[in-house]
Amino acid sequence: MDIGAQYNPRTVEEVFRDFKGRRAGLIKALTTDVEDFYQQCDPEKENLCLYGFPSEQWEVNLPAEEVPPELPEPALGINFARDGMQEKDWLALVAVHSDAWLLSVAFYFGARFGFDKAERKRLFHMVNELPTIFEVVTGSAKKQVKERSSTPNHSNNKPKSNSNSKSGNKYSKVTPQKVEEEEEGLEDDQDEDEHGDTLCGACAESYASDEFWICCDICETWFHGKCVKITPARAEHIKQYKCPSCSNKRARP
Repeated sequence: MDIGAQYNPRTVEEVFRDFKGRRAGLIKALTTDVEDFYQQCDPEKENLCLYGFPSEQWEVNLPAEEVPPELPEPALGINFARDGMQEKDWLALVAVHSDAWLLSVAFYFGARFGFDKAERKRLFHMVNELPTIFEVVTGSAKKQVKERSSTPNHSNNKPKSNSNSKSGNKYSKVTPQKVEEEEEGLEDDQDEDEHGDTLCGACAESYASDEFWICCDICETWFHGKCVKITPARAEHIKQYKCPSCSNKRARP
């Protein structure tokens, strides 16, 4: 198992790119791929760790055998607590440890390649602009966005579900901006800035007008199509879209 970067990031931008890739992989494990992640964390197995990779993939595996390891190691034995607490609390606990691991890896690279005070500060600022994995998994990141969007300036600009759109066509709800343009008739720069507060429920990245988005009809959370494996063509034929989280909730007894 190679938990190191596919390259050795030597600049602040490269380390941040590495951080974002690993973070995206960990968020997938704890959100869209949560059923698979849950099954792999069998308490009957040995000490297991959750790894995120720069390629935005994740893996549950045994810790590295070499001492000291090539990179800082994630929290050990996450599988042992799986059946001893509520699933949401267990996932939140894994998310907290994943956040700590991501920071340790990023600043390990910073120390290894001699980042000075200004570079370390810039790296932390870039990292701190993103919601933590814990915030994404527990939903507090979405709550913060809703609180910002509840201000008088755009309290009516919240992305609407398909049932409230004018055309009733599924494609009319694949981007937050498209829905609001149909309902409000607004296509100015101010709206673009407001839509920037919309975060993907899977990767927690901000809204971008050139990306395909889709909204869950149950929880009204927006997702990148690529994050939930939905294409524009497929969305046209979906009468009611349920995100992975809502689908999993209904499937469980």
